[in-house]
Amino acid sequence: MRRRPFLGLAAQALAAPALAQDRAGPRYPDRPVRFIVPFPAGGGTDVWAQMVAEAMQAELGQPILIENRAGAGGMVGTEVAAKVAPDGYTLLYNITTHVQAPVTFRRFPYDPVADFFPVGRLGTTAITFCVGPTVPAAITTLAEFVEWGRNRDLAFGNYGQGSTGHAYALLLAQEAGLRVTQVAYRGEAPMLQDLLSGSFHGGFHGMPASGEMIRARRIRPLATGGPDRVPSLAAEVPTLIELGYSRRFDFTGFTGLFAPARVPAPILDRLTAVFRTVATSPEMIHKLRAIDTAPGYEDPATFRQSVIRTLRQWEELAASLDLYATG
Repeated sequence: MRRRPFLGLAAQALAAPALAQDRAGPRYPDRPVRFIVPFPAGGGTDVWAQMVAEAMQAELGQPILIENRAGAGGMVGTEVAAKVAPDGYTLLYNITTHVQAPVTFRRFPYDPVADFFPVGRLGTTAITFCVGPTVPAAITTLAEFVEWGRNRDLAFGNYGQGSTGHAYALLLAQEAGLRVTQVAYRGEAPMLQDLLSGSFHGGFHGMPASGEMIRARRIRPLATGGPDRVPSLAAEVPTLIELGYSRRFDFTGFTGLFAPARVPAPILDRLTAVFRTVATSPEMIHKLRAIDTAPGYEDPATFRQSVIRTLRQWEELAASLDLYATG
């Protein structure tokens, strides 16, 4: 577990004008707010949470602390967030594993819909299949990798049991006819370190965490999941669908902010307004595009429907791929 304050804006926050009284009486917030991130520091979820926290604390007038609580595909931190005092001072920043992990583990320590208020969706990002130093440097395309990998025992890493990266790795092995062992990690940062050290052959990564390593050619991108190419890699890296793989790779997840469901309505209204301001600002949109994240703000009602739809999709996909028993 790691807790990190954004000290750079703390002085600015303290100098902000006093906030108006809300309908609940005491002003909100009158002390620091905490974001629980259910993955280790350094991964994509952590990067997005830092960006949102830095911008929101300037609007709220209080520092925002990031607390990393990893484990069980994100369920450890998410369960903590579901059960805290619903006062608006502990929030959850999460990705699609919010609904994926409970389905995969067949355990629902929280209800991903009923136990949370979806403050807002920030956007979406594609994940790209990358290979590390255990794959010969001459291999630069997915077709070459598949040809090289046939009749070998391969290993693919994933950043969480039952995650999009896990499902895509299973689908790729299945459709390409590869013999692959799946290796689950507690987040993308430790997975990337092991890929660089040669512990496994490849896996799916988001650009917020892996972009610098890709640009430095420490790992090689071969194909992208989802419906669209990654903007910064578009000239050289096709989508799996373009390469003839099935439409099952046409899946888009989410990244966004949640609050415990029983937080008072005036506080939820305040958080919703501030998140909307931050997520739709030109500065945030520019930052998101710089790390290959597609801006895609959704308000609470729309985001809730996205969460429900994704939960249903993942229940179907988990059953078809037997995500429960692998990894």
